[in-house]
Amino acid sequence: MQLNLEGRTALVSGSTQGIGAAIALGLARAGACVGVNGRDQGRVAEAVARLAAEAPGALFVPVAADLGTEEGTDRALAELPAVDILVNNLGIFGAKPALEITDEEWRRYFEVNVLAAVRLTRAYLPGMMERGWGRVQYIASDSAVVIPAEMIHYGMSKTALLAVSRGFAKEAAGTGVTVNSVIAGPTHTGGVEDFVYELVDRDVPWDEAQRTFMREHRPQSLLQRLIEPEEIANLVVYLSSEQASATTGGAVRVDGGYVDSILP
Repeated sequence: MQLNLEGRTALVSGSTQGIGAAIALGLARAGACVGVNGRDQGRVAEAVARLAAEAPGALFVPVAADLGTEEGTDRALAELPAVDILVNNLGIFGAKPALEITDEEWRRYFEVNVLAAVRLTRAYLPGMMERGWGRVQYIASDSAVVIPAEMIHYGMSKTALLAVSRGFAKEAAGTGVTVNSVIAGPTHTGGVEDFVYELVDRDVPWDEAQRTFMREHRPQSLLQRLIEPEEIANLVVYLSSEQASATTGGAVRVDGGYVDSILP
């Protein structure tokens, strides 16, 4: 199967590192011109240079904007007025006891993890529908359906994305635009390494720390290891392609066999 995205323009929110950067690289290697997004102009420039070195000849557009704000969305629209592929990857996470999560933190998680994606969809989906082709994806998480006790505010935001995705898929019904969410399992990124070490002794070597984390905090995983960002990106690139034209309104799993049920 050859996935060809030549002539398509994509925007990947939160794509200077981790899963977002892997997705940007995968889309670019398939031929898309990709908007690389982060809040800091310097970090965005560094990410674009790094990605360009890994995908010679690919086209990247720096989009330095805080997409957790309305102003940031306006800035992104100024850089990329129209896109064919929108990947809502931006998200924050962290561990905190449930009864210690403040109102401000609840609002922040909803604003960044959910409302930022809603704004971008609201901005770009009408153009896709008018042109008769488009792909919108939301990077959700196994935490959407198996709410982790140590970060229920994060789980709440990812559950919301499943609803948002399904709702916008219905809005785009019959237009040639597909809308899906991707349920990603525990993934190996720099941020997740920091998170693992919040729960596991920092003096423990990484390989042992990872195994301990999966055994004690994610025992449902059939993969029994963290997923690599490229493995998430592979599914996103497929869902962005012509070959995925009949997949819409779905919550597609790349979770390492983590989720046994749609219920918590």
